[in-house]
Amino acid sequence: MSLILFDLDGTLIDSEVGIVTSIEYALGKLGAPLPSRDILRTWIGPPLRATFPLALGDDAEAVEQAVALYRERFSTIGWREHTVYDGIGEAIETLAARGATLAVVTSKPDLYAGRIVESLPFGARFERVYAVTPDSRVSEKAGLIAQALADFGRPAAQAAMIGDRHFDIEGARANGVRAIGAGWGFGSLDELRAAGADAIVEAPPLLAAAL
Repeated sequence: MSLILFDLDGTLIDSEVGIVTSIEYALGKLGAPLPSRDILRTWIGPPLRATFPLALGDDAEAVEQAVALYRERFSTIGWREHTVYDGIGEAIETLAARGATLAVVTSKPDLYAGRIVESLPFGARFERVYAVTPDSRVSEKAGLIAQALADFGRPAAQAAMIGDRHFDIEGARANGVRAIGAGWGFGSLDELRAAGADAIVEAPPLLAAAL
């Protein structure tokens, strides 16, 4: 593969603490019931405007308040509350040494996606970061992957998308890109299989060989 696209949350970094704590902060400020941590963990990946209604219902004003409160905490503290998955740095270095072009495709807003990638020990290995706009209400993975293919001038047959949620797999398949499930992330193996992953890699040290 000459172009390899990576999801961010649940693929490069374990960002559960920063995201979930910021969601709890927002809902707490609004006096809304707090779902369990197991439920909130499933909220990692989709845009906030798609998940906050699960706790706040159809109250559009409350959802927007929750998004603002989430960003209040995440932009100052939460964006740093993550850890790099063991072995992912070595996998990135191996792929870069092979001459592959690497980029990040994430549903995280561009408000802080680039900042997070730049802070990673291997962040400089990524040539571009594709992220959604702050007002996004849908994943937009398919469109971002299509943009990456166009920007780098690579045919879909020479590209792969690696991610831990069905959005990543579905976005890859919509573009004819090889879809690799990151089995160490927030999505389940059943979710990745159901979405049609071409392969599922169970741990980052196995990634370079799978590609």
